[in-house]
Amino acid sequence: MQSYKDLEIYQLSHALAIKIHNMTLEDLPKFEIYEEGRQIRKSSKSIPSTIVEGFGRKQYQQEFIKFLTYAISSNDETKEHLELLFETKSLKKKNIFSYLLENYEKLGKKLYRFRETVLKSL
Repeated sequence: MQSYKDLEIYQLSHALAIKIHNMTLEDLPKFEIYEEGRQIRKSSKSIPSTIVEGFGRKQYQQEFIKFLTYAISSNDETKEHLELLFETKSLKKKNIFSYLLENYEKLGKKLYRFRETVLKSL
């Protein structure tokens, strides 16, 4: 593993952050672009950037684990924002909601397993 770009968790989180960004600008009402839309863009973009920052500290495994934990937390936060948008009917497209929620669920599991693997290598 030479680069953070080799990590499946990075690749998936990066792609999902782009989808969230586009969804908030294309599918939400104007008022939500600056309210809940801003929050979900921030939390979704935090996941890959936190993975990158943690990867840069991978020689200090405790630091790496801490940043992976932050990424898991940001993933959970993103799911909550997504559910709020759907339940308040700001995001009306069920297929987009279902796709994003399902993929953030998968990402959360991958993040957790990856962190467990790093923990076991201590």
